[in-house]
Amino acid sequence: MRKKDFVMYTINRVISGASIDDIDSRARKALADQGFGVLTEIDVKATMKKKLDVDMAAYRILGACNPKMAYHAIGIEPRVGAMLPCNVILREIEDGVEVSAIDPVASMQAIENADLTAVAGDVRDLLAKSIAAI
Repeated sequence: MRKKDFVMYTINRVISGASIDDIDSRARKALADQGFGVLTEIDVKATMKKKLDVDMAAYRILGACNPKMAYHAIGIEPRVGAMLPCNVILREIEDGVEVSAIDPVASMQAIENADLTAVAGDVRDLLAKSIAAI
């Protein structure tokens, strides 16, 4: 595939020399400061060990939700809940931790609704502020 065929779908940041537990705490605070709560948490490393007996680097998925934005989006498009919450991943890499949040604008491209796209843009801005603040 050509490079132009790829769509960037996450907001990313690498924090060098950090532990995943430290970044987890910082991420939760940064998300909370922008109105998000963490509704779900999946420890992918532990799940893969339990289900497949394989080892992997630390990898967590935080399901973040901004209730005000989610309520607005559901009011515009009732089935959008199938695409919520906004996932934020924390993954251990060689020199630290990479944090990646879903780009809601990219994920909402499947739904042709200009009002929903506008809300997704607002959510993207809040997530980008969160990632930058970690």
